[in-house]
Amino acid sequence: MPISRRVLTPVAAVPVILAVFTFFFWSWIIGPEEIKGSKHVLQLAKTIPLPGVGPESLDFDPKGEGPYVGVTDGRILKWRGEELGWVEFAYTSPHRENCSRDEVVPSCGRPLGLSFHKKTGDLYICDGYFGVMKVGPEGGLAELVVGEVDGRKVMFANQMDIDEEEEVFYFNDSSEKYHFREVFYVSISQEKAGRVIRYDMKKKEAKVIMDKLQSPNGLALSKDGSFVVTAETGTYTIHRVWVKGPKAGTNEVFGKVPGSMDNIRRTPTGDFWVALHCKVSLFTRVFKIHPLVGKFFMKILKMETMIDLVNGGKPHGVAVKVSGETGEILETLEDSEGTTMKYVSEVYERDDGKIWFGSVYWPAVWVLDTSVV
Repeated sequence: MPISRRVLTPVAAVPVILAVFTFFFWSWIIGPEEIKGSKHVLQLAKTIPLPGVGPESLDFDPKGEGPYVGVTDGRILKWRGEELGWVEFAYTSPHRENCSRDEVVPSCGRPLGLSFHKKTGDLYICDGYFGVMKVGPEGGLAELVVGEVDGRKVMFANQMDIDEEEEVFYFNDSSEKYHFREVFYVSISQEKAGRVIRYDMKKKEAKVIMDKLQSPNGLALSKDGSFVVTAETGTYTIHRVWVKGPKAGTNEVFGKVPGSMDNIRRTPTGDFWVALHCKVSLFTRVFKIHPLVGKFFMKILKMETMIDLVNGGKPHGVAVKVSGETGEILETLEDSEGTTMKYVSEVYERDDGKIWFGSVYWPAVWVLDTSVV
């Protein structure tokens, strides 16, 4: 046999071998890893459809009415119950002519984290394009509160929490490079371009209290107001930033979770619910080996394809409760088949025995009775 043929034959076989391997092991490569001890109960939740898409965050007003949710086209909607349904409450941009129900239009804004100031009734909104905004109890057009910090534009305000005793709030700016529409690139690029910001509502002064984070997403204040937790989605890590007491000004790792995090909400007892967009898989571990790997996938694949792959081809719902004292995982709830819940972005437990769930991509919210947990 000629030397050229002896060399080329094994080389030519490589694509065939890869194709066969991929065919038989594809589901194993992209399939989400199992979480030991999970309770598979989220499929029992009640679905409440929306006249819009992507209720990424939700909150209830000082009267207990709601929830209020922000959707893809820039509006804030309010739930008025089964008989009245959803009504329009507010919006973050006056430019409504080109807004789309299904796709984000930058000029329309994209409301993400929502937080009511219980004393004033004002609703604070983290908009993925404009910054932190505020609208009064009567709703309507929101006004800008924080648009830049330290001379740098707030590119991707994501979630916030308010300390009403101190009259300050904290929020995440998830990236100094990308806006919401490029949300997935923020995580897979592994760029340390996110920051946590403290805003003094009386002095109208903003200060960065932690930076160089890989896509910080969710944020919540502890029950006693001594620290803030922030979800670094790119590393599956929850950080604790001390804001009061002898440790004020320092930070530390608070906990780890088995997937890509979205929002964090404090429970009535002081623990935290963490919403997972998806669980960890072999595929997600591979593209996080090095920033160049993630950036390679960004170039060759569409964002929709990447989202499908990291979800294992099967969008699912996961919620993790972590201790408000130690950061350890207390319980995990799942709808691993995505029968009811998909792309869970927020888990909000109320003291009436109900847990509400938002979704960054789905046209619905869900509510679950804690008696089944």
